[in-house]
Amino acid sequence: MTVKVAVIGGGSTYTPELADGFGRLADRLNVDELVLHDIDSTRLEPVAAVCGRILRRHGWTGTLTSTTDLVKALEGAHFVLVQLRVGGQEARLRDETLPLAHGRIGQETTGAGGFGKAMRTVPVVLDLAEQVGWHAAPGAWIIDFTNPTGIVTQALLDGGHRAIGLCNVAIHLRHRAADLLGVDADRLEMEHVGLNHLTWERSAVVDGVDRMPELLGEHGEKLAEYLEFPLELLRELGAIPSRYLRYYYLTEHMLARQQAGHLRAREVQKIESELLELYRDPTLDTKPPQLLNRGGRYYSDAAVALIASLHDGRGDVQAVNVRNNGALPGLDDDAVIEVQARIDRDGAHPLPQRALPAEMLGLVQQMKQYERLTVQAARTRDRRTALLALMANPLVREYDPARGILDALPITTKL
Repeated sequence: MTVKVAVIGGGSTYTPELADGFGRLADRLNVDELVLHDIDSTRLEPVAAVCGRILRRHGWTGTLTSTTDLVKALEGAHFVLVQLRVGGQEARLRDETLPLAHGRIGQETTGAGGFGKAMRTVPVVLDLAEQVGWHAAPGAWIIDFTNPTGIVTQALLDGGHRAIGLCNVAIHLRHRAADLLGVDADRLEMEHVGLNHLTWERSAVVDGVDRMPELLGEHGEKLAEYLEFPLELLRELGAIPSRYLRYYYLTEHMLARQQAGHLRAREVQKIESELLELYRDPTLDTKPPQLLNRGGRYYSDAAVALIASLHDGRGDVQAVNVRNNGALPGLDDDAVIEVQARIDRDGAHPLPQRALPAEMLGLVQQMKQYERLTVQAARTRDRRTALLALMANPLVREYDPARGILDALPITTKL
C-alpha cells in the first residue's frame, strides 16, 4: 500500500525537522508522497526547497510536492498532519502581550493567550477536518500538532473526526532524562500524565527499576536548571513537571518576567527570520543548528513513530492526546488527556494510569473544564461561554480581567 502524507502548514520553519525524520526513518515508514501545503507561498517556497534537499541527501525515493491548493494537498492522503499558526507570529505576539495589560500571564498556549489562540484556531481546524472527510482517503488520520493541542484535539474528537493530538514535550523530556541517567532513551519508560502542557513525569523506569529518586536527587540541580524550577519544588512534588507548569506554580515570577519584556514571541520572530534566510541557501541540505532554538526538537521522531504505528499496527507506546476512556481516574471518559498510549491501526489506546494526588488532580480537573468551555465558545462564538471559560482558567480567574481581555481580543466573529 502506498502512503501519502499531507502537511497542512507546510511553510512552518518546523517542517525541515519533519522532512529529516521522513528521510532518516524511511526504513520504519516509507512515505511515497509527501505534500506540503501552506497559504503563504513566500514561506512555502524556501521551506519546500530545503526539505527536498534534505530528503535527497537521505536517499529518499518518494515524491515531494508543495501547493497552496488545499484540495490538491488532501486528495487521497492517508495521514494529514496539521501544524497551523492562524494569524502568524504577529498574532502570537498579541497573545503574549494583550493579557499583560490586565495583569495576567501572556503565553501562546496557556492562560488568556492560549484562549485567544484557541478561539482563532479551533474553527479553522474543524473546517479543515471537514475537508479531510471529503477529499482524503477513507479512514484518513488527522495528526494535530497545532497548539493548543489538547483543546484542538478535544474539538476534533467531539466533532467526530479521526484524530490524535501530538506534542514533542514528552519525548524531549525523556531524552533529557535519559542523558542525565546515562542510558539510551529507548530503555527509559516515563509515566507521563495530565493534559497537554500540563503534565508530570511520575516515574522513570529503566530495566524495571524506577530511577526517579536518582533524577530528583543526584541530578536534581541540572534538572531544575533545565526546567527553570526551584530544586526544592521538584523534590516536594516528587515528580518532574512540564516547563509549562511554571506558569501555574510560579505565576508571579513568570508574570514579572514577562512584564520586564521577556517574551518568547519576539525571540521566535527573530529565529524564524534567520531560518527562512538559511533555507534559501541552495547548498543547505541538513537541518541548521538554529532549528534547535525553534523548539521542535524530536518532533520528527514523534510524528514518524506515530504515523508508522497507525500504518503498520506495531503497537508502539507513545505519549499522545487521546480520549481518557477510563485510563485516568477522576476525569470523564470523553475528556482528552495526554498520556502514554499503545498505537495500532485502530488508533491510540491509553494505558491505565495511577490516580493523581489531590494537588495534581484538582488542577487537571479545573483546566479540563476550562478546555471544554473554550471548545464550546470557539464553536458557538457565544460571549457568555467565552467569559466563563476565561474565568475558569486559573491564570485569569477574576471577572474584570476576563471581561477586559475578552473585549480586547481581535476575534473576527463578534462575540
